[in-house]
Amino acid sequence: MTTASTSTSASATAPPASVPVYQRVADLAAAHIAPWQEGYLQDRSQAVAALARLRRGAGRAAGELPDLWSLIGTDPLHGTGGEANAHASPEPARRLSERELIRAEDALHAALTLWAFHQQSRGAPMHRRHTRERPAGLGAAVRRLMPADGVDEPVRKRLVRAGSAPDLVTLTQRLRDLVALLRREDVPLDYALLAGQLYVWQWPDGPAAVRRRWGRSFHEQRRPRPAPDANTTPGPHTAPDANTLPGTAPDTLPDTDKDAS
Repeated sequence: MTTASTSTSASATAPPASVPVYQRVADLAAAHIAPWQEGYLQDRSQAVAALARLRRGAGRAAGELPDLWSLIGTDPLHGTGGEANAHASPEPARRLSERELIRAEDALHAALTLWAFHQQSRGAPMHRRHTRERPAGLGAAVRRLMPADGVDEPVRKRLVRAGSAPDLVTLTQRLRDLVALLRREDVPLDYALLAGQLYVWQWPDGPAAVRRRWGRSFHEQRRPRPAPDANTTPGPHTAPDANTLPGTAPDTLPDTDKDAS
């Protein structure tokens, strides 16, 4: 009786699980993009200037342009600026290790600069959050560049080539080529999702897991989605779709510096 009571009490008072680092990166990317995108579409000078600065960093290493250091705020990643996302809890954010911070900042830089390049001169939002009903992951976005009844092999090979990049800078440069095609056709992309995936990509086994996500979303974009059952209410345990970042899936990746070493 005492043992059971103690166990129940401990479970009830346990703090919520910490937010995975890739999700913190994704949420911070979304928090940055939202006001910039709104301001750019409304032709606000401050947002237009910010995008011009960001575009210069597309395809380049994060530390190469000091001009962007003050533009892309990363305080939430350091645990000093609160959690700028929907997963915030009263518990202070876990401080990231040095390797986690570097990879998170690099992923954030890559995603934001690619978005700024994508958004340039476009009158519609080029960052759009992914949903099951409206896929906006990289694989699905690339698939939308192709005819409904076939595959544009050169475009598909660009996606494959991006996934086989040897390092993040090369990957970003190859993604920039894909983004140029998306921009030309006004196809939006979920840059928050991409930021989280670029963080995961930098860890051991990360490239393979991210490639699987891109490949699945590419192929699933072609399938008609079944109509929801009117008698079924989606719950918190609904199965993730092809764009969901690693979490409890079999291909879960380490989220800590220690586990990834």
